[in-house]
Amino acid sequence: MAYRFDPDDVRYLTGPAGADALAVAQALPLTEDSLLADLGRVRAVAATRAGAVVETVRLRRRAVGKLGPAAAGWLFTDEALQQATPEPVARHRARRLAGLGVHDLTCSIGADLAALAAGAARGGPVTVGSDLDPVRVLMARHNVAAVGLPPRVLVADALTRTTRGLLGYADPARRDGGRRITSTSTVPAVDELDAAHADRPPVLRVPPGLDYDALARPGEVELVSLDGVAREAVLWPPELAGPARRATVLSSTVLSSTVLSSAGDGWTVTSDEPDDVPVGPIGEFLIDPDPAVVRAHLVRQYAARHGLGQLDPHLAYLTGPAVPAGVRGFRILDRAPYAEKTVARWIRRDGVGTLEIKQRGTPIVPDELRRRLRSALTGPTREAATLVVARVGRRAEAFWCRATQPSPAGGPAGGP
Repeated sequence: MAYRFDPDDVRYLTGPAGADALAVAQALPLTEDSLLADLGRVRAVAATRAGAVVETVRLRRRAVGKLGPAAAGWLFTDEALQQATPEPVARHRARRLAGLGVHDLTCSIGADLAALAAGAARGGPVTVGSDLDPVRVLMARHNVAAVGLPPRVLVADALTRTTRGLLGYADPARRDGGRRITSTSTVPAVDELDAAHADRPPVLRVPPGLDYDALARPGEVELVSLDGVAREAVLWPPELAGPARRATVLSSTVLSSTVLSSAGDGWTVTSDEPDDVPVGPIGEFLIDPDPAVVRAHLVRQYAARHGLGQLDPHLAYLTGPAVPAGVRGFRILDRAPYAEKTVARWIRRDGVGTLEIKQRGTPIVPDELRRRLRSALTGPTREAATLVVARVGRRAEAFWCRATQPSPAGGPAGGP
């Protein structure tokens, strides 16, 4: 169970005694095997605050990979760290808000606020943060100050107006339960936030699976991914909106391409681009577009940009002679109407020991199919293949493939 911080814990951790205790804990491994002994050593210098000290050091170690090296001196709760925006995503959003005075209405421990406030530190407009949780507010004040920014953080409800002249930004929490994510699936709800700030609609960060088509909200919907994982949807109000829909693809290794629209550390595709693409013919590769492109319903625009065709008008899979930079593709080795016997024959023929299974538009459950094919997977584990089963027209087609690795700019992906 995660440690529950209270305000006195935060005050201790930000004081001289807390700094000394944190230095002691930082020198310890704090692994599952060593934790009991390490806790005893920390208790010798931190007494009843030892749990807070150990939890803080362990959270900081996790945070650096997600939030960058500055987070090595931050304070967190376990839940707040899990919910925090990865640093490249926060930086991208802050870039779009540069030059504006912003009030982060749900600032939590300040991960987004630190990125937003960077402009204020360079002489830009003021940035303010607020949150209902007094513990997180104290942590946010420390974290923003730790990166040399003014700690203007308040305890306040996101639905209560506490500042004037600033553009609101909110990252409402998702409610538990329910597979379908709607405008009422967040706390506060999208409609509540819009009503509370009706004079100047806020920027809202919502789950990427939100049914944003059902929202009667003018502006732009931006789907953002990082390293191939959809991270968020951002609802931009009319004053900041561009095209109706945008997919932004970010990479922590900064794959970029001169033929792609600039997104700082990645690229974008929008609903304003041409979407006239053919269905087929089947090329040398299958291409699985980035999830931000798929969730933003921009597969056709992406295909048109790269000269690709659709496998089927109702599927996100594309096909063509090469794989665009930065995305995963599959070199087609064989193709046939789907049948388990055919797949088992391919496995034995190629001596495959590791099988990836992907499907679109069929009732196939990959894990169940893999179990049924286990007896055929007798090759070495290094011999890998990918089976793609997709409904093309009225029947399920099986594509026997070798996966390619995403390539940097300058050429198509190739090779397994």
